[in-house]
Amino acid sequence: MFGLSPEQLALALLATLAAAFVRGLAGFGMAILLVPVLGLAVPPREAVVVANWLGLLIGLVGLRAIIGQSERSAFTISALAVLATPLGVWLLAVTEPALARLLIALIALGSFVLVLLPKRTAEHLPGAAETGATGLMSGVLTGFAGMPGPPVVPYYLRRAIPPQLARASMMTIFLATSAAGVVSALALKVATWREPALAGALFPAVLLGNWLGHKAFGRIGDAAWRAFTGAVLGVSALAALWRLVQG
Repeated sequence: MFGLSPEQLALALLATLAAAFVRGLAGFGMAILLVPVLGLAVPPREAVVVANWLGLLIGLVGLRAIIGQSERSAFTISALAVLATPLGVWLLAVTEPALARLLIALIALGSFVLVLLPKRTAEHLPGAAETGATGLMSGVLTGFAGMPGPPVVPYYLRRAIPPQLARASMMTIFLATSAAGVVSALALKVATWREPALAGALFPAVLLGNWLGHKAFGRIGDAAWRAFTGAVLGVSALAALWRLVQG
């Protein structure tokens, strides 16, 4: 099936289930966790496209809920991220692989450090410059590394806002970046029939994992949720550093 052995397909299903659970609980992290494992069964570029398809499909399922609960800044960041995604694709094409891995690792690590800093005051409202920079950087990283999260997570996680608002806002942005990733893959003609077909086969596992994560989200407190999301971002930073060391 899809050129995969039963063992590879089982691994893909388990990885998808676990990554979707993290997405349902944290509001992000599905691609960060899924792409490396899925890349063991299919080519890495195909794994990225499959993850983008899955992010788009699950985002559309909960579209009404997340948009209704999102902060207005999420729509500004989403629009800028979509516009900046082609720039990230171009930068990836012209950057030496070793330098690209170094930049990705540094950005992921820097974002994790930002999350560890004390939260801002309740009165803090990000200005246009901070919001704009977050959107542009998220788009560039979507095209450059398939990682829209590092700029977005600190933007919401360090603020004194309810977890529901932060989670929904991040999900709105990642729906937009998933769509941008799919469109970019189609425009660059790196996508085939296999990616949406494989995404369709894995989608039931995404639905189940996301539902379980959503249920868990409703049962944990603010501090536990922030600790979990910080840990997910930390895992992404360690993964980027590992890829850098491996060369």
